[in-house]
Amino acid sequence: MTTDELPRCRSVLLLIDFINPMNFPGAEDLAPAAVEAARATSSLKSRLRKAGVPAIYANDNYGGWQSDFQTLVERCARSAGACGEMARLLRPGPGDLTMLKPRHSAFLGSPLDLLLASMETKDIIIAGVATDICVQLTAMDGFLRGYTLRVPSDCSAAESAEHHKQSLAYMARILKCDISPSAFVQP
Repeated sequence: MTTDELPRCRSVLLLIDFINPMNFPGAEDLAPAAVEAARATSSLKSRLRKAGVPAIYANDNYGGWQSDFQTLVERCARSAGACGEMARLLRPGPGDLTMLKPRHSAFLGSPLDLLLASMETKDIIIAGVATDICVQLTAMDGFLRGYTLRVPSDCSAAESAEHHKQSLAYMARILKCDISPSAFVQP
């Protein structure tokens, strides 16, 4: 898709690290909540798509500097457990945009800034894992860039309920994120 073909939309759904091999320390603690967040995000994504809101996937490259997003999706979708379930729930569809990110924030070292500017986006709805790491750092960078931010409380997960709760509270208080559950998200 060329820049001229990008959709112009005030809002986008930004999915962070849901396509995830879940092979890191703490993954077993994250997995149940991550699957629940993926289910809520799948419903939100479907509702937003019907309203014309595009989805952008920003995913870790997991150190694979020659990796590509579609290969990661296929590998995860064939897997058992949380990894496979999340990939099958949130497999990118036609028109979804994808990118690999080298660090925690989806903005750092990626084309996200240029993509959002080309799409004339002002409002980012962020969903993903982990709430207290990649989601929060992406929200922080979005806040510093002047975006209106929504982080639906049921569409992200952390390794503990307490870390999830603390991170959401921080994003609401400091980053001015709307953390209402996904049922209240309007395009």
